[in-house]
Amino acid sequence: MRKVALIVLIITTLILLVYKLSPQPINQLVSTISKSISAVNKDSLTIASRVNAPKGFRRATYAKGSFQDYIRHYKLKPFGSKIINYDTSEYYWQKGHIGILEVPVPKNGLQQCADALIRIRSEYLWDNNRKDEIGFNFTSGHYCSWSKYAKGFRPKINGNKVTFHKTATSDYSKSNFYKYLNLLYTYSGTLSLYQELKTITNVEALQIGDMLILGGSPGHIVMLADQVTNNKGENLFLLIQGNTPAQSVHLVKNLEDNALSPWYDLKLNAVIPVSNFTFYNSKFARFK
Repeated sequence: MRKVALIVLIITTLILLVYKLSPQPINQLVSTISKSISAVNKDSLTIASRVNAPKGFRRATYAKGSFQDYIRHYKLKPFGSKIINYDTSEYYWQKGHIGILEVPVPKNGLQQCADALIRIRSEYLWDNNRKDEIGFNFTSGHYCSWSKYAKGFRPKINGNKVTFHKTATSDYSKSNFYKYLNLLYTYSGTLSLYQELKTITNVEALQIGDMLILGGSPGHIVMLADQVTNNKGENLFLLIQGNTPAQSVHLVKNLEDNALSPWYDLKLNAVIPVSNFTFYNSKFARFK
């Protein structure tokens, strides 16, 4: 109660001070302060419970057990947790996020931005008994499936030529699954995903699990992690990302719009700054 009373006292003092200096923006100030207080629930440990819907918006409906529902309820570390690099060092910039996802970061440094999203998608398919759907293209365009890897098939790579040969015993274990993912991290990335995934050409069709992507070397990719809508059919989204160097997957702030943050109003072919990266001609894609 003392903390609450102190916060109220500080806010009241700030409002009175600004009102004396400039009485015109008082309503705007109150609105901004209210948003900043209520936008984030610091004690909550999922994406959906960490961030409240803005006034006039409600969360979009998705079926329980869907990929969208899985992402929306992804577990978060306690509020204030820092972005950690693969070598256990702290990332140099900690001001662009409001949550850290419970996604372990391998010490080999391979799980970068695209890889982290490949992992999340693959783990969803694994957990929902859809293991035969797990598979991604290498940058060369060759498809590498979990089912073939589990049977012992391994790639032989010669430049851009890739062939698969049975050189290992069958192993369907979870530990072997993560060895398979490490293989994908090595030979897949934003460029292969951009070439492989379904392109979204209508911003109104965007949904949780879709990705804002720049395919290339270097490129970048972030995932739409939650969605709210209003009576006009307008949508806002939360975004998550991994990064290079390989580091904690995190829920990002909207640094360009403090009043809306952490929600984003996404547009096609637009300039969209996301944390410490800017997409200059925004393109969106979806897992098949």
